[in-house]
Amino acid sequence: MTVLTQPATMGDVLKYEVNPNYTRETITLLAGTAYPVGSVLGRITASGKYTLSPDTGADGSETALGVLLYAVDATGGDSIGILLARGPAIVSRVALAFDASVDDAPKIDTKLGQLTALGIIPRDTA
Repeated sequence: MTVLTQPATMGDVLKYEVNPNYTRETITLLAGTAYPVGSVLGRITASGKYTLSPDTGADGSETALGVLLYAVDATGGDSIGILLARGPAIVSRVALAFDASVDDAPKIDTKLGQLTALGIIPRDTA
């Protein structure tokens, strides 16, 4: 029997938001990456473009500023995306996608704390 695999969707990540007109922003994603739904993003201060939020850095993107709600393939150039930028909102913790440098529990907890400060609450049971 053929097994069909469905990619993750916004519904896998976003469990509650107060009002999409308030919580979401249209952003520009930095070229060079295929961003999965649920990507935890930061903004590069100099360009204003968003990228996966790394563990450390000095360009501004090291601070998580939201969660990407739809997958975007920006490998061919800068692309537009929809960011969950503020709460009140609840997201599924297990559905979040982090930069490769965010690779252990303390680093993940730091990113989750940054999201919580924005009113985006990660829940294990969501």
